[in-house]
Amino acid sequence: MPSDWLYLLQRLTWMSVLDISLVALVFFMVLYLVRGTQAVQLLRGVVILVLFIALVGYALRLPAFSWLVQRAVPALLISIPIIFQPELRRALERLGRTGSWLGLISHEQAAIETVITETVQACRRMAERRHGALIVLERETGLQDYIDTGAILNAAISSELLQTIFFPKTLLHDGAVIVRDERIAAAGCILPLTSQFLDDRRMGLRHRAAIGITEATDAIAVVVSEERGTISIAHNGRMIRRLDGARLESVLRAFYQTQLKGTWLSRLLGGSRGGPALAEAVAATPQAEPVAQAELPAKEVGQ
Repeated sequence: MPSDWLYLLQRLTWMSVLDISLVALVFFMVLYLVRGTQAVQLLRGVVILVLFIALVGYALRLPAFSWLVQRAVPALLISIPIIFQPELRRALERLGRTGSWLGLISHEQAAIETVITETVQACRRMAERRHGALIVLERETGLQDYIDTGAILNAAISSELLQTIFFPKTLLHDGAVIVRDERIAAAGCILPLTSQFLDDRRMGLRHRAAIGITEATDAIAVVVSEERGTISIAHNGRMIRRLDGARLESVLRAFYQTQLKGTWLSRLLGGSRGGPALAEAVAATPQAEPVAQAELPAKEVGQ
């Protein structure tokens, strides 16, 4: 065994190191693009399937099964880009808009600043007027399935547009608005309703839908109550309630602290989920409370 390793090291050249590094970089970029998305489960299933096929077809030496696998592998390779199409499209679009990793980070920081500013301003004004609203901010996990249930807008986010969408009696005010990057992807979207029991019976369907979408994904949901004129924010099945504009902005910035302050290396290694700043924001907000665990009939509601 040591002699085999010595033989490989003697044949290793700089071109071999470059070749291996490029292959590793490709795999790293693919895993980074799908990290935290629903594609992770699909990728895990593909890997398990490939390993199972290799074990059964080659280790057990089954000629007929090996022939079938050889004919099916090309189709499997073609299907992978189709399965991961939403994630690949988003990544290529972002790279095309910026042209470089530095430009990508700079553009994303500006987009986050715009989303936070416009969302906070709109929620503050809608809370004063007691106009109900549900705004979902997409993060790592794609929300295309929920976007398809609403009216596609693909419009630049602005406080005025959000207030117009949620103005009472308009056709789209009952559903949820989903924000992707710095654009309003769709309005009037239908979200899954949480199956948990909520202690406060005054929390309506918007609050239940906000908790439901954050249980299924890593999205952030902002709710404005039309009955009490209060602002709430939900993430990971938990809800922070009775926020004012300043606290809402601080919590949103805590969620996005890595993108707003981190370097490209820290963002690459640390991801985009909230860290210590989020814990500080939640601790500074005494109304932050977990949702009690109790089963309710599962539904899907968009208001």
